[in-house]
Amino acid sequence: MSEANFFDKVYQVVRQIPFGKVTTYGAIAKAIGAPRSARMVGYAMNASHVDNSIPAHRVVNRNGMLTGKHHFEGSNLMQQLLESEGIVIVNNKIENLQNYLWLPSIEID
Repeated sequence: MSEANFFDKVYQVVRQIPFGKVTTYGAIAKAIGAPRSARMVGYAMNASHVDNSIPAHRVVNRNGMLTGKHHFEGSNLMQQLLESEGIVIVNNKIENLQNYLWLPSIEID
């Protein structure tokens, strides 16, 4: 799979994340059939900030940490976007991640 095709598949999944929910890099990697590619999903998220249709702020690490926050304009934009959706953040981490976690249910072809 080419890098561009991989990124497109990642973006297909990320666009499905509902308002007020988050998912993880690993869950996205698994959904697109590349379960060992969580880091590449992170690269895709870093490259996505030029496209406002991709809610990259809804992707966090497996522990709920806002690991991609430095790729957003301003120091707290990722946190502000999540909080505006009702997600509780404490010390750069989603409080009670399971309450907000959304897992893709089907593989993207």
